[in-house]
Amino acid sequence: MADRARRKRRRLSRSGEFERVYREGRSHASRHLVVYAFPRSDEEDEPRLGVSVGRKLGGAVERNKIKRLLRDAFWETAGELAPGHDFVIVARPAAGELARDGGEGAIEQALRAVLAEAGLARGRENES
Repeated sequence: MADRARRKRRRLSRSGEFERVYREGRSHASRHLVVYAFPRSDEEDEPRLGVSVGRKLGGAVERNKIKRLLRDAFWETAGELAPGHDFVIVARPAAGELARDGGEGAIEQALRAVLAEAGLARGRENES
């Protein structure tokens, strides 16, 4: 529960926070995801996350499942990300098919690929 509360504070929740990341951040895209990244001034802070899943991906149950998978995949990769950034992940319609076919593993792999291509993630070679 403490972990859940800690993660909740590391979320973007206000529309103004999302808008700032969209307007002033940089975007990086793949077939399944678009990742927006915005460096904050307090670089020592942990990354914060916002997730956007549109209605083209399905009903509320399907969208919430995809949001949960995206959040879980993001926090699995968060240790590799540069500190002090805000991220917004936008799921494209193809992400629904990816989530149904491959689950969290496939979503995490797609997210890692976008982050690596964008140069936002440090390499995994530091992990033991």
